[in-house]
Amino acid sequence: MVIIKLCCVATITAVCAFILKNNKSELVPLCIAAGGIILILSAFDYLSESIEFIKNFSTASGIDNSIIKLILKIVGIGYIIELSASSIKDLGFSGIADKLLLCGKLLIFIVSIPIFNNLYKIIVSLINLS
Repeated sequence: MVIIKLCCVATITAVCAFILKNNKSELVPLCIAAGGIILILSAFDYLSESIEFIKNFSTASGIDNSIIKLILKIVGIGYIIELSASSIKDLGFSGIADKLLLCGKLLIFIVSIPIFNNLYKIIVSLINLS
């Protein structure tokens, strides 16, 4: 049901932008930005349920909270970079958008290093148990 709501908002935004393109082309970026904001805010309504599930899962499984925070940070970085890059591409600056995506990938790699370190420690401890 949520996906239908999001698709309807996106379609209405696209139709409005198409109509404005012929009459008042200077308002098209504002229309698209407003539609994007409505879409993002609509999706955030369901974020609290997911965060509550992740908290319960990490407590039940015994996973360290710092690892969960890092994973959520990585996902957040990916979403923010993708949203920014696609907005920049929509404005016609695909070169800058591609560089932003590269920087985002590098940042995700850098932020994920503690996870690799933790994984290494787990593997070494499992090898020593054998």
